Amino acid sequence: MLGIHIEGPFLNAARRGVHDPAKLRELRTDAVELLTSLGRGTTLVTLAPEVTTPAIIRRLADAGVVVSAGHTDATYADISAALAHGLRGFTHLFNAMSQLTGREPGAVGAALESDASWCGIIVDGRHVDPVVLRIALRCKRNDRFMLVTDAMPSVGARRKSFRLQGRTIRVADNVCVDEDGTIAGSNTDMASAVRNTVTMLNVPLEQAVRMASEYPAEFLGLGHELGRIAAGYRANLVLADEDLNVFETWIDGRTARESAAP
Repeated sequence: MLGIHIEGPFLNAARRGVHDPAKLRELRTDAVELLTSLGRGTTLVTLAPEVTTPAIIRRLADAGVVVSAGHTDATYADISAALAHGLRGFTHLFNAMSQLTGREPGAVGAALESDASWCGIIVDGRHVDPVVLRIALRCKRNDRFMLVTDAMPSVGARRKSFRLQGRTIRVADNVCVDEDGTIAGSNTDMASAVRNTVTMLNVPLEQAVRMASEYPAEFLGLGHELGRIAAGYRANLVLADEDLNVFETWIDGRTARESAAP
């Protein structure tokens, strides 16, 4: 495991998605010690900048925590202040965040304007319209976009429903939704995300693969050991055919089957 991603509870209730509103809270100084306590690996925290302060974001970033904005109703000014204090990226761009409008750029506008920050995108044709993602790719350097699946337990499973926080989540048109139709993650694996990036966004295969490997590694501060096939890098590899059907994977030079063996 590379580390841990904590998406919540420091989110804005107005953009909570399927997160339980009873568990959401402000990020105060008493939580900083917990968020910086992982003994090994990388800690990624998705938070709404408006439920904390720039000073706390700076403390997290200085301690090595990767801070990403998500489930946020922040203004452009809020995001700009967070970026100046160590905010590094944006979790599932366009989803569960303040949108780009004519008079208020919002979190989306700030994300697309910022050259240095990374943006995670879910390319399943449902979370974000492919046209919108193609426009986004024209607004920002492409090596700052990362493919994320937002995958849920239905991926790779025969049963296409599961329980989350006491609610039944089911797969509908390849996305997971609750009883009210609110999106609750995706049913997409990473190979499909790469394939969709090529077919839906007209991105060359080589670039799509980098969006699934090299760029996320750089975002996490692991670009010196992951994300490339090169001497000295960890041998995490995928063998796929021209249609991106996966035949074999290796983790640190061992096949996935070998790595899973007791």
